[in-house]
Amino acid sequence: MRIVAHRTVAHLLSRESQAPWSRSLATAESPRLIRQPITVLSALRSPRQLSREILAGMVTTLALVPEVISFSIVAGVDPMVSLVASIVLALTMSILGGRPGVITAAAGSVALVIAPLVHEHGVQYVLPTVILAGVIQIVFGLTGLARLMRFIPRSVMIGFVNALGVLIFTAQVPHVLNVPWLAYVLFALTFAIIFILPRFTKAVPSPLVAIVVVTAIVIIAHLVVPNVADEGPLTGKMPGITPFLVPLDLVTFQLILPTALSVAFVGLMETLLTAKLVDDITETPSHKGRESWALGVSNILAGFYGGIAGCAMIGQTVLNVKTGQARTRISTFVAGLFLLSLVTGLSSIMGQIPMVALAAVMMVVAVTTVDWHSVKPSTLKRMPVPETIVMGVTVAVVVLTGNLAYGVLVGVILAMVLFARRVAHVISVNRTLARDGENVRYEVVGPLFFGSSNDLVEHFSYADDPTSVTIDLSRAQIWDASTVAALDSIETKYGAHGATVTIEGLDERSTGFHRRLTGHLGA
Repeated sequence: MRIVAHRTVAHLLSRESQAPWSRSLATAESPRLIRQPITVLSALRSPRQLSREILAGMVTTLALVPEVISFSIVAGVDPMVSLVASIVLALTMSILGGRPGVITAAAGSVALVIAPLVHEHGVQYVLPTVILAGVIQIVFGLTGLARLMRFIPRSVMIGFVNALGVLIFTAQVPHVLNVPWLAYVLFALTFAIIFILPRFTKAVPSPLVAIVVVTAIVIIAHLVVPNVADEGPLTGKMPGITPFLVPLDLVTFQLILPTALSVAFVGLMETLLTAKLVDDITETPSHKGRESWALGVSNILAGFYGGIAGCAMIGQTVLNVKTGQARTRISTFVAGLFLLSLVTGLSSIMGQIPMVALAAVMMVVAVTTVDWHSVKPSTLKRMPVPETIVMGVTVAVVVLTGNLAYGVLVGVILAMVLFARRVAHVISVNRTLARDGENVRYEVVGPLFFGSSNDLVEHFSYADDPTSVTIDLSRAQIWDASTVAALDSIETKYGAHGATVTIEGLDERSTGFHRRLTGHLGA
């Protein structure tokens, strides 16, 4: 086989720009205009922004507490352990994290993963598991693997956001069912304050005012309604340093490794997806690698002082950034400090916050989280069917499993399969026979990879072609070994008919790739 590589880089770019798939890639890689992020220093100089950051951190903390307590019960650990771990996570990530505004605490996804280990082997194995998970997250961040997030399609992200809204809403429903009738009055009052107050002033977040007013009414009127204290005991005592109670040997390592891997990657996935969501909301960039290794460091510290791991709290982050309009690390630092004050000095007051008030706040967050434009009939008509299927499957898997990580994983895999199937039919092969009949030329157009090149051999007329065959790949590129194997198969078939094959138009990369593999891939 003879290979002719004669194109310059300029020629390659000009020819590739004509290919149908290159236009979409060029559009996707075009720079996106972003806003200049608000810095901590600029927020400190602006009383309005500073008050916004502080109040957003406070209202987010109030919405954080019942969820942390509930998930601690799921994980099989003391509620104070999860609350203290959340304080450590929030404070550490506010300093080290790569995405300002993200609220990090002892999350439900981590609790679900770690619960089987606690129930089967005991709470003493949580600390080594958290430490190992933290080390994995640090390695993930320092090696640059966080950049893999760019391969999550938009349809999966939209499905993730919509499913998040559904999960947040359904998680609040139990708090408003089978409660005293007074609770429904407080529930309605909370909604009224949230929606009516912004018409008069936006200086203070309406959710914070609603929670304070409703709690004050309950305390002053001595009303008996389900409250935060009902979710778990709040002693106000700090747990101290977590003791290491298991042997440091290979047996322990083998026992905790599967759970540690799950904790690490579930935490990373939810944290990085949350960071990407905040990027979109604020139109500012973030450092995903820093966010990853900072999460690992924070989890290790939370393991030693607290006792359980965590990750980004998506619902509370949306409340902080979207509803509270927070943009800097101040809000997350305030959230950690306010949670510390609530746990140590104000635990009795915190315990009296009605659950219906917090449920109303989170329901509003859930409704505003959903991308309603994505589910409009007019939008669905315009969207490609595969994109809509990926979004729907992502939402369905998340809602059915209650796990955002599962939904994203299934959505990404499905998007890859549908994309490969769609691209596989992009290639075309044009046959041109010379006037003298002594030579035939085939021009291949489209990306050549495993999905498209497997059928490439069927586009050639082996028995009818003359002895000189030219395959022009000027408008195609070789991307994997499957394509090289297909070209070898074409040469073999032509060789059986006494014909010679010349491949021309390959760029420098494809030429080197082909030369390295051709003839070495077996039959």
